[in-house]
Amino acid sequence: MSNPEPPAVITVDGVHKIFRDFWGRPKVHALNGIHFQVRQGRVFGLLGPNGSGKSTTMKLLLGLLRPSRGSLKILNADPQDVGVKSRIGYMPEESYLYPYLSPDETLRLYGQLLGLSEHENRTRTEELLEMIGLTHARRRPVGEFSKGMARRISLAQALLNDPELILLDEPTAGLDPLGCRQFKDLILHLARRGKTIVLCSHLLADVEDVCDRIAILYNGRICADGRMRDLLQESRICRLSIRQPSPALIDELQQTIRKTTGQEAAIDHPSRSLEDLFLSAIRSAEADQTRPSGALPEGRLAPFLSGPPVSETTPPAASPP
Repeated sequence: MSNPEPPAVITVDGVHKIFRDFWGRPKVHALNGIHFQVRQGRVFGLLGPNGSGKSTTMKLLLGLLRPSRGSLKILNADPQDVGVKSRIGYMPEESYLYPYLSPDETLRLYGQLLGLSEHENRTRTEELLEMIGLTHARRRPVGEFSKGMARRISLAQALLNDPELILLDEPTAGLDPLGCRQFKDLILHLARRGKTIVLCSHLLADVEDVCDRIAILYNGRICADGRMRDLLQESRICRLSIRQPSPALIDELQQTIRKTTGQEAAIDHPSRSLEDLFLSAIRSAEADQTRPSGALPEGRLAPFLSGPPVSETTPPAASPP
């Protein structure tokens, strides 16, 4: 007996978005009746070229825009509902941080805006700074940081409220390969814990590594969508892997395939990714280097993000009067 599908966290049904000029005339038809659904505990990739409607879709999910037609629900509520926003974490494409505040001050400020208690705010800030590898730079003004270090702080603030739904817009832009790998491992951990993640990125390799499902937008329409493995699998081609085969065995297999199918079998050696090579080389060299002044390669996962899996989506909190 198959396991039941988890509940839908995002439902987008026939959404259109039309931007109009001063006189109310249609100027840009940004979205043309898109449909998709994201279930709890899934990592969903939203892809497409510039101007395809990705940013418009993200703004609709955040409640910053209203659809012109169609319906959209997040966490069983309207995105405009103030009560549901405390259950969402958002990492924008650009890291809009106060340049004269330190990482510690930045996260404490966001914690106060989220209504965290003083103890909870201080504890989560400590844990997140360790997780993103910036504990040693916690007193430096963020205006002195590189783009990659600023992106780490932006990621930390998106997780500060331990959100149920996490929206990430170009999250790995500016990160070094170590930071990218740590970010992807974090995304997979959060999904296993029951978090739902929507990832918008132009870096297709990152999307391929972490996403369960994707939708590809073009000119405001979804031109391809589905499970990642189904979309990428070449079902007409089979690959046979054998560890350290002898030349005689290879020759025998080729002859058998040629005789049976009339085709020549392609022989090659699998290769690891450039990311794996980079990480292996850096980690081998770490023992011989002094402590870096920038971001550390990795840190312990924040304990407050390591709790038990979320069993089901809880009902939305009531909006304040």
